[in-house]
Amino acid sequence: MFRGETYDAPVAEGTEYDVTIEDIAREGDGIARVQGFVIFVPGAKIGDNVKIKVDKVMRRFAIASISD
Repeated sequence: MFRGETYDAPVAEGTEYDVTIEDIAREGDGIARVQGFVIFVPGAKIGDNVKIKVDKVMRRFAIASISD
């Protein structure tokens, strides 16, 4: 990507998604993807099917929590 290029994430803060945790990050957070966009989910394990709520969207990834 070039500087100044805008990237529209396919997820939005406050939105809920049903996802499957596909991987684990070095820090131990679960990793899910929505349209290829990486979402870190603390407390999730590989294979978990969870409903998440996006807490923060960054340029290359998002951070979400598990919804009840």
